Amino acid sequence: MSGAEDAFAQAVKPLVDAMGGKLLAPGEAQDDDVVLSWEGEEVVAVRLPQLADSLEHILAAMERRHGCPLAELDRRTKQSVVRTLEARGAFSVRHGVETVAAALGVSRFTVYNYLNRENAARGD
Repeated sequence: MSGAEDAFAQAVKPLVDAMGGKLLAPGEAQDDDVVLSWEGEEVVAVRLPQLADSLEHILAAMERRHGCPLAELDRRTKQSVVRTLEARGAFSVRHGVETVAAALGVSRFTVYNYLNRENAARGD
């Protein structure tokens, strides 16, 4: 890998890490992997996570950002977390509401209330 290609791979690494993916050599790519090219050359392959794994990764990242388990956050911050997760598609994942509720230490009903409250505030 040339210096420019290595720089490209290092540039996309934070994005791949943020979504819970994995960088691979292009020759290791499987059918579902995404191969990225730079200046006409295949540089790196990205193995995307399964959606359920992505949600766990997002929740772990949010815990790191807040510096504590999500269950320890106050109600207003939990509502903000739910808004962020909704924007990122967390509730389109099977059992997404249950997974988020468990992480927040609240009931599914509470998560639905947070979602309904936000949608009502926006006028949806």
